[in-house]
Amino acid sequence: MIINIKATNIELTSAIEEYVKGRLDRIGKFIKEGESANTYVEVGKTTNHHKQGDFFRAEINMEISGNKFYSFSEKEDLYNAIDDAKEEIIRQITNKKARKQTLFKRGAKRVKEIIKGIYYKN
Repeated sequence: MIINIKATNIELTSAIEEYVKGRLDRIGKFIKEGESANTYVEVGKTTNHHKQGDFFRAEINMEISGNKFYSFSEKEDLYNAIDDAKEEIIRQITNKKARKQTLFKRGAKRVKEIIKGIYYKN
């Protein structure tokens, strides 16, 4: 998995970079062997002039074998924003996988009905 990290309005420290890579390595268990995964991560402050405190944004764009996934999160803590965006990406990947399996099972069931002669189209 290739991970590209970009920082906006903040300095990209090695601690932030290691945290992002550590969190995204856990997504690897949802990717099959042989599938290519390109990941683009952008972290940073949303603006430099909030009235109260800083707001951080984490944005993840991931492409896995032609399927594109996107998530973003804005939180008061950068690390919470990264975790929230990662959870959203995992949810999207598992939903895509479940949908694909469901469509395959429905198609297989229809073929089985046709072969048995139970299904007759009006």
